[in-house]
Amino acid sequence: MESLLTSAAVDPAAPNVASAPRWTTDSILELLDLPLPELMYRAQTVHRQYHDPLQIELATLLSIKTGGCPEDCGYCPQSVHHPTGVQATKVMTPDEVRAAARAAKQAGATRFCMGAAWRAPNERDLDKVVQLVQVVKDEGLEACCTLGMLSADQAQRLKAAGLDYYNHNLDTAPELYGHIITTRDYQDRLDTLQHVREAGIHVCCGGIVGMGESRRGRAGLIAQLANLDPYPESVPINQLVRVQGTPLAEQPDLDPLEFVRTVAVARITMPRAKVRLSAGRRQMDDATQVLCFLAGANSIFYGDRLLTTGNPDVQADQALLARVGLTSSVLAG
Repeated sequence: MESLLTSAAVDPAAPNVASAPRWTTDSILELLDLPLPELMYRAQTVHRQYHDPLQIELATLLSIKTGGCPEDCGYCPQSVHHPTGVQATKVMTPDEVRAAARAAKQAGATRFCMGAAWRAPNERDLDKVVQLVQVVKDEGLEACCTLGMLSADQAQRLKAAGLDYYNHNLDTAPELYGHIITTRDYQDRLDTLQHVREAGIHVCCGGIVGMGESRRGRAGLIAQLANLDPYPESVPINQLVRVQGTPLAEQPDLDPLEFVRTVAVARITMPRAKVRLSAGRRQMDDATQVLCFLAGANSIFYGDRLLTTGNPDVQADQALLARVGLTSSVLAG
């Protein structure tokens, strides 16, 4: 495995970029091209070195403000640019979020993630989110938010409120980004991640596969994530959920084994991270999900809904984990 680590010239002015050794796109592509049994062996070896292979983290995601987003992300049904029928809502109240957090905790979740469809929160919005973070913390859950771009001051405010994690995905490789999103730059995302990291908040950052990218494109995404300094504590790997009205609605299905390969390489290149199966699990059969667990995934989004799209229900997830012999707070009682 060491032969696949290479040094590369690093721009010292570039934010969140590691010094040597770096994972290059080519070195990650070499991993993705391995025979699947060899790739799985390497991923499971790394996974067992850093994690209990029988433990799964359960996280719940709630849309606290849905629709009306001014960004034009080609995959997103919440964009005002796409005729998907998603209606804009106001920010949920503290009582509504408290009820959802309690239900999530009762079902076994340990992390509660709140998403809002904004390009970036204004100060009035952030006042409301700060209150919601405190509600979640009062319920004894880890708190995570995904609110769009943040300034340094906003990240500091969220840290002071008790926020544990901030999610801001890179989505895809830099060279493919402009084909998916035109209303913000890749650097905007890197800047937000730097503000979050400097505020002392853990970083949750991953991407989406199945948007028409090649295997090299997937390698480029993983290279960006693995070369963040440090790499994210949580890495959600999403499979595109095709929604009518979005520009990516007619994308062909991704080969399930390509998704498994992506999870395995995320595990190898970011060994200490929680690698999370996120959007798209509803389209996966049980065998594909189990292969992802064997490839090093040790976190799932848990609950019947992810923002505006469906997710396997709690009972189905509990049954699958029990069949495989994986443990979580739910199954441990």
